[in-house]
Amino acid sequence: MTLHLTGEAAADTLLEREPFALLVAMVLDQQIPLERAFAAPLALKERLGGQLDAGHVAAMDPDELAAVFSAKPALHRFPVAMAQRVQQVALIIGEQYGGDPGAIWTSAADGPALLANVKALPGFGLQKAQIFVALLGKRLGVQPPGWAKAAGPFGNDGSFVSVADIDGPAALARVREHKQAMKAAAKAGAATGPERGSRKP
Repeated sequence: MTLHLTGEAAADTLLEREPFALLVAMVLDQQIPLERAFAAPLALKERLGGQLDAGHVAAMDPDELAAVFSAKPALHRFPVAMAQRVQQVALIIGEQYGGDPGAIWTSAADGPALLANVKALPGFGLQKAQIFVALLGKRLGVQPPGWAKAAGPFGNDGSFVSVADIDGPAALARVREHKQAMKAAAKAGAATGPERGSRKP
């Protein structure tokens, strides 16, 4: 299986081969285009002198790491906050997984355990954790018993609702359309909230 998330072969290959890079990308996949988020680990690795290692990131001076994230072009819309979050993830990898980021999923006996491991990471709420479980299962073959159920709606076959469903440009377009439709629906719901709907003529 291969990833097709960024449009850049080198960036996608890094995500496939280096678990920490994939985790960094998932952390950054928030409030910026997904291609930018998933391409960022390659840029981060280059800025760190070719070393994108959880132990190295955990040991860095926080201000230095924030400066790396903030250097133009910034790696995220909120580079300082995301640098802090990535470092928090790196610290947990060192403290709980012996410095091996892949152990977050290889140590999980089943889907619920995998979801729990991911959800315990900084910045991973339930939905993001489920999407990551689905990404691991659908795109990278990480499929402990019950993984699809643990991924919730994102584990369903034939869906195009998250980054886990992207296997090429056409799927990317369908996922983007779905996200735009969801945002439009959310805005419409906000515009016709209870305060408006309850008004009497």
